[in-house]
Amino acid sequence: MKKLLIILFFPVIILAQSQPKVGLVLSGGGAKGFAHIGILKELEKAGVQVDYVGGTSMGAIVGGLYASGYSAGQIENIIRKVDFKNLMIDKVSRNQRPFFSKEHGEKYAFTLPIKKGELGLPLGLSKGQNVLNFLTELLAPVDEVRDFTKLPIPFYCVATDIETGKEVVLEKGSLPLALRASAAFPSLLNPVEIDGKLLVDGGVVNNFPVDIMREKKMDLIIGVSVQGQLLKREELSSIASLLLQIVNFQMYKKSDEQIRLLNFYIRPDIIEYSVISFDKKDEIIQEGIKAAKPFRIVFDSIAKLQINKKKPQVLNLRKGRFLVDRIIIKGNKNYTDNYILGKLQLREGDSVSYKDISKKINTLTATKNFRRIDYHFMKSFEGKKLELIVKEESIKSYVRFGLHYDLLYKSGVLLNYNHKKIITQNDELSFDVAIGDRIRYDFQYFIDHGIKPSYGFRSRYNSFKSEFLFDSNLINIKYNDFTNSLYLKTTFDKKFALGIGVEHKTLHASSENILTNGVETFFDKSNYLNIYSFLKLDTYDKKMFPTKGFYANLDFKWFMWSDRNNKLSKLAQMSEPFQQFSQVKGTIGFASTFYKKLTLQYTGEAGYTLGKKLSEMFDYRLGGYNKNYINNFTSFYGYDTGSLNNQSYLKLEINLRYQFLEKQYATFIANYARVEENVFTVDNLFDNIKSGYALGYGMESFLGPIELKYSWSPNHNKKYWLFNLGFWF
Repeated sequence: MKKLLIILFFPVIILAQSQPKVGLVLSGGGAKGFAHIGILKELEKAGVQVDYVGGTSMGAIVGGLYASGYSAGQIENIIRKVDFKNLMIDKVSRNQRPFFSKEHGEKYAFTLPIKKGELGLPLGLSKGQNVLNFLTELLAPVDEVRDFTKLPIPFYCVATDIETGKEVVLEKGSLPLALRASAAFPSLLNPVEIDGKLLVDGGVVNNFPVDIMREKKMDLIIGVSVQGQLLKREELSSIASLLLQIVNFQMYKKSDEQIRLLNFYIRPDIIEYSVISFDKKDEIIQEGIKAAKPFRIVFDSIAKLQINKKKPQVLNLRKGRFLVDRIIIKGNKNYTDNYILGKLQLREGDSVSYKDISKKINTLTATKNFRRIDYHFMKSFEGKKLELIVKEESIKSYVRFGLHYDLLYKSGVLLNYNHKKIITQNDELSFDVAIGDRIRYDFQYFIDHGIKPSYGFRSRYNSFKSEFLFDSNLINIKYNDFTNSLYLKTTFDKKFALGIGVEHKTLHASSENILTNGVETFFDKSNYLNIYSFLKLDTYDKKMFPTKGFYANLDFKWFMWSDRNNKLSKLAQMSEPFQQFSQVKGTIGFASTFYKKLTLQYTGEAGYTLGKKLSEMFDYRLGGYNKNYINNFTSFYGYDTGSLNNQSYLKLEINLRYQFLEKQYATFIANYARVEENVFTVDNLFDNIKSGYALGYGMESFLGPIELKYSWSPNHNKKYWLFNLGFWF
């Protein structure tokens, strides 16, 4: 093999009148493109200077990083640290999501856009914003270079105009955006608009762009192909495989033509890997090294001819902080500058790093209001000027679907209609409804002013049946709650929410077990008006089964008015009149994980009534396990829903959760509580403590959490099996 390579290369050595210019072309191939790194390592080891780089898709990404000044070893380290699956699906951590989304947007299994009044499908599984953020952060050292020929190594990449089917060669503009467009694999990543053209993966028209390199007048061209092969007859077993085969005909036909234009063709043996083998990074890189080894004599010979070499540029990811003295926002029509800056938590004069900016862009992505967010920095007076170009999402309405079952609300199909920019800038309408055994809805209209106070309106209806303790008797109660509220709220760093509001509540509580003149008896059929305030903190990494973070919720309500006194004659005997009262309720919790598998979650709660509250309707009621309780109902294992009730309570819950398989958990829960008229005036705070315990199994599924628990209390002989399926609402 070595002798053959010397013979083939000999004419080049003889004819070379001056230092040869070397071009390197890297094909697309998804995860198989990691093999390019192995080739680059061998080129560097031999001392070959690459004078021009071109590529498509993953070849464009690896080639673009190399052209920007990163060494092969640096690119290898970057690749090893990246979770490509999370990167490709635009996964954004819960801490980076808007507070409104944390409260109201985590209930559904899947989402469909509404386009022109009809249900549609997304353009891709991902918008690709995480990929763009990742590339922008990596390429920060060359973010002012707008002509790719001015990079440390001149560079080009290829994309496809999805409207015309023509090849588009990208050599100017934003390098991160060009790489993102070249790698926009159809159906996986959304197309990218550049200069009015809608672009997708360049592999569709030219997956191995050697012909373009020929036009660059390079003396020697080295090409590395990691493309697949046409499927065999036995592999053509589905419509998808047939369509893929048809697409590959043209791709591979053109690739054969490109190979004939090369001086040296390298093809790593990676047929056993696929375009999504992101978990096989090490093996694929090694195959690249293995494929380059036989060419070592050629590489050494080229290196010897390159007498005048550029000094290698040492490029490091910029980790230091710098001053942002100007912020320019372009492209926003439906969302104000204050809204965008509020989500970014960024102001002029702030000191940030490129990594900080990448995280802040993620928070803007999490709003789902923008199709794409481009950003770059330029030198300014005292620091850097940030130019932010947003492409607002043209789709403004969505329908979401889910399922739920629990023992209180029974079965239900969950539906959500979400509409943004319905009346004014920055607004969002969300309507949830559960259709099933217990119909309920939650309507929200919220105007988010970002760094300024925001406001909204909420309307909610809940209905369920259960046995409650009323007048010291266990009675089967039908409970209906209809609540409307107006509120003013401001958020800080996506973690804190502080607000005030006014709330109107209509309560109906009746029982058919007790009849008055042959009809059901009402314990309450009244309207209430209260003023409330709240302070919330939420840094849990997951709403269900959190592994880290803190949670706090402090709530104050002053019940000022009710028409209950006008309806006493229509209520059950011994019904008490209304008098003004206030209630304070607080929850604090944290989660921490040990040994990567064992999570301790602690939750402490307290509720206290100020003033004379003679009616039992607003007693604190403990029992059951639901996560969708309303008013003063609170979960407490070992007791049935609402079994413990009075005007104040203290409770703590310790949840030990062990993850024995991916997304599957074994759980032990212990909770303790005191429920008294005034828990703080007794002689001994630990008197009359109720306790309950639970053992259970939980699983995270695409439908939401699935939980099965066995619950008991040493205070009585009752045992409970508890089950729920799907997101809580």
